[in-house]
Amino acid sequence: MRRAYKKHKIAPDQIYNDVVVAQFINKVMLGGKKTLAQKIVYGAFNIIKEQTKKEPLEIFKLALENAAPLLEVKPKRVGGATYQVPMEVRGERKLALATRWILEGARKGKGKPMAEKLAQELIEVSNNQGFAMKRKADVNRMAEANKAFAHFAR
Repeated sequence: MRRAYKKHKIAPDQIYNDVVVAQFINKVMLGGKKTLAQKIVYGAFNIIKEQTKKEPLEIFKLALENAAPLLEVKPKRVGGATYQVPMEVRGERKLALATRWILEGARKGKGKPMAEKLAQELIEVSNNQGFAMKRKADVNRMAEANKAFAHFAR
């Protein structure tokens, strides 16, 4: 039997004292350059504050909530055939997928500094638009289309 995986604890970030923001910074980070990732995220938060006149943490949380999928499809092999079985998404995976899609949408943009692109994507997703929302819709559509195989889920 496999040993249980011990979850790694992440310390909250310095400015907002929030674990989710710290996780987001870690996902933005490339090549171990954490200070650069922090500059990008905090820069994006400052831009959000200027543009929306709202608390950036609220916009950030709303964006993550909006981008988080409820259902996803997982392949399941039954008697030689592989079915795409719709399954509910667990809490941590919801957060991971939302984060990944928001960053993917921000990284796709060209010609602007990353902080600006990230701020733009967060604002768009908090308004139910943007790349991450398209991805969520695609995943939900796949799950809806394969509802007939839901009985294979265990």
